[in-house]
Amino acid sequence: MNINKTILIVDDNAAILTALRYCLDPVFGRIVTLSRPDDILKTMAQETIDLVLLDMNFQPGVNSGQEGLFWLRTIRKHHPQTPIVLLTAYADVSLAVRGLKSGAADFITKPWDNDELVRKLKDVLDMQDEIITLDEVEKDHIRRAIDHCHGNLTQAAELLGITRQTLYNKMKRL
Repeated sequence: MNINKTILIVDDNAAILTALRYCLDPVFGRIVTLSRPDDILKTMAQETIDLVLLDMNFQPGVNSGQEGLFWLRTIRKHHPQTPIVLLTAYADVSLAVRGLKSGAADFITKPWDNDELVRKLKDVLDMQDEIITLDEVEKDHIRRAIDHCHGNLTQAAELLGITRQTLYNKMKRL
């Protein structure tokens, strides 16, 4: 089951990065790993990243998850279409809820079950592929209205509740 996608894994623990690389190597086309979150935006500007697996804590002795939430919001701000899955050894329900409310696609606890991890990451990517843009929805809706009116643009514009000129402009843009 190889997904021809690129995953970025960010964790300060080299052993975790190695374990995840071994686990996910048969699944992903490319795996990029970072041990420091400071390099995330630079890496994402240089590489096409389809999914981010982000640890929640990077400083020794800190287990609040605040760093992960900060980086989650930062990534979402600069790359809103890239799904992010949070990873932490210090999971609690409130942290998971805060992560999901901040835009995380899912939440995985350490230690993880390899099969469960792969399933969750695949589900996130499958869900991402199902999302279509508003422009695509509008284009499809306009096409169906024109087909319904047998090509009569005046009727199609009326059916859509817009002027004929607005319909022309939308057709040019789409």
